[in-house]
Amino acid sequence: MANDVVKIFEELEGIIRNDHIVLTSGKHSDAYIRKDRLYPHTKQTSKICAMIAKKVADQKIDVVVSPALAGIVLSQWTAYHLSEMTNKDVLSLFTEKHYEDGQIYEAKQIFKRGYDKFVKGKRVLIVEDLTSTGSSVKKVVNSVKKAGGQVIAVYVLVNRNPKDVNSKFMGAPFYSLATLEISAYDKKSCPMCKKNIPINIEIGHGKEYLKNKKNK
Repeated sequence: MANDVVKIFEELEGIIRNDHIVLTSGKHSDAYIRKDRLYPHTKQTSKICAMIAKKVADQKIDVVVSPALAGIVLSQWTAYHLSEMTNKDVLSLFTEKHYEDGQIYEAKQIFKRGYDKFVKGKRVLIVEDLTSTGSSVKKVVNSVKKAGGQVIAVYVLVNRNPKDVNSKFMGAPFYSLATLEISAYDKKSCPMCKKNIPINIEIGHGKEYLKNKKNK
């Protein structure tokens, strides 16, 4: 199954290796998983979500929750397959980043639209595409618990940091369909920087990084 997930990403040109990429965290890496390459392909997305659904089909899941935006696709497909497998109406919900006075507060993934009412007292599965630090999906775990839901499991497609992102860190049973460790370096220790390998400005946050560096 792990090989199947990686193979799907590779077929969709969703895994890049031997490059110089600036990650969301600001660290540099020689590899990158382009999760957005998956979502336009409904057949492949459905297939991966069915893998997750099969893993938890006997866990009496009531609700599937993901962080917006991209996670909504995973929540929908996983809930659909669970509904088909269990012959019950499994709901699909999502959390959102918190906005206040026109500013975004990424530190929070909260329920809006009254969705917290659908979580209270329910058995919840949380799904996410990738984990590196795991912080985003952990915020979803906290929001589900705050809303009175029981987190039965957290499933991600690919875990990039199995050493640090696990059940203990998440505060809930944590699983991944595949593991693909990707090294991340601070600028000072980045081997690509030392070799003067150009930063990719088409993928990741290289363009913003170079712009900020120029303005300093």
